[in-house]
Amino acid sequence: MAMLDEPLRPVSILIHELRNDDIQLRLNSMRRLSTIARALGEERTRKELIPFLTANSDDDDVVLLAMAEELGDFIPFLGGVEHAYLLLSPLESLCTVEESCVRNKAVESLCRIGAQMRESDLVNWFIPLLKRLADGEWFTARVSACGLFHIAYPSATETLKTEFRSIYSQLCQDDMPMVRRSAASNLGKFAATVEPSHLKTQIMSIFDDLTQDEQDSVRVLAVESSTPLGKLLEPQDCLALILPVIVNLSQDKSWRVRYMVANQLYEHCEAVGTESAREGAKYYAKKKPQGSSELSLDSSQHVRSALASVITGIAPNLGKDATIDHLLPIFLSLLKDEIPDVRLNIISKLDQVNQWLQDKVFSVREAAVNNLKRLAEEFGPEWAMQHIVSQILEVKNQHYLHRMTVLSAISLLAPVMGPEITCSKLLPNVISASKDRVPNIKFNVAKVLQSLIPIVDKSLAEDPDVDVRFFANQALQAVNHVAVSS
Repeated sequence: MAMLDEPLRPVSILIHELRNDDIQLRLNSMRRLSTIARALGEERTRKELIPFLTANSDDDDVVLLAMAEELGDFIPFLGGVEHAYLLLSPLESLCTVEESCVRNKAVESLCRIGAQMRESDLVNWFIPLLKRLADGEWFTARVSACGLFHIAYPSATETLKTEFRSIYSQLCQDDMPMVRRSAASNLGKFAATVEPSHLKTQIMSIFDDLTQDEQDSVRVLAVESSTPLGKLLEPQDCLALILPVIVNLSQDKSWRVRYMVANQLYEHCEAVGTESAREGAKYYAKKKPQGSSELSLDSSQHVRSALASVITGIAPNLGKDATIDHLLPIFLSLLKDEIPDVRLNIISKLDQVNQWLQDKVFSVREAAVNNLKRLAEEFGPEWAMQHIVSQILEVKNQHYLHRMTVLSAISLLAPVMGPEITCSKLLPNVISASKDRVPNIKFNVAKVLQSLIPIVDKSLAEDPDVDVRFFANQALQAVNHVAVSS
């Protein structure tokens, strides 16, 4: 008799513990749902455990969060995807609770389950659930609904798709800011499932409305959604529909909105031209000098700090002229900022110097070298030695073109760095390069040595510093050798 009663114990234990006053017992029981389901078997899990969980009236958020998380991976315990729809009911209830972390986890689990459901079950079960939530009287249901459209939309009929786009538009104009925030946050995911013809019309109209919302928290999320939207559009459409909006938002009255524009500047540059990120970045720099300059002089240090953290990454995407004309003045301005965090964000990104000098495109490498010279001139040899020269001398690359770029950088930096640093730090690399197996490298070594004649004078050959004397003598010998050879 005891053996016959054994399968009943898991449910009885669960019911007992879930009704216990001790929250830890209730939480432990909820976290053992998968173990209990295995003991019950698939049929009893479907017929007993799921209905019990659906009727569960626990009001503690920690327990409900555990339940929402467990149910997201529960399909195997029900017997397969054909029974996945049974999980929708308990999760729908969790989508309406007041605690946001519980709702978010319930939505996440619903998305995971919906992605595995059969199309017929999506139509019969998931889509009706979405419509109920979107039409919910309490705002929490409508907040949750916004995160489910991208799962339901692809399986909907054309009529339902039209209705979904309309419903989403209404949610973006909801009276409750929390609903509009959720709609703005999930717009990119929903847009990715919408047909291109509707993307450029209805979705972009929704986006435009969100960027003009009275709540800055909604506008911040609209800026964030502009990046995935831009990547869905053709380059010319992105330039026409996204870029002007971002330019306007860079002058928004709220520093939080301007912060998000600055923080996503690199992503915006790429989104402007999905087929050619560099061409898009050039266009962005040409069209946005005013807005970008204003960000670098923004009254909020947080905005300037965000811009400083990303602007170095943009430089490699621009050609020489655009970088020097548009980015370098901003770069120099941020390096002189009165707030230490702003300056630190710029300097901490200078480790990307190696990437600039090793870029595949010559114009990028050339722009990098010229910009480094300008920075050295602006901030002096000591600063340049610490933040620029040390990085250049660490460049190690098998491709001879990149080794030539290092020689070019040394040639331009030497007049700025002065005789002593040139002899002790730069010349050893030039002399080492004279032994390179590539003729072009040797030819460029000769050119660099000739350019160093005014810097390395004979007085340095008698300098008190041993290293300076050594490399000065080597340089003079090399220069003499070049002169004789020519």
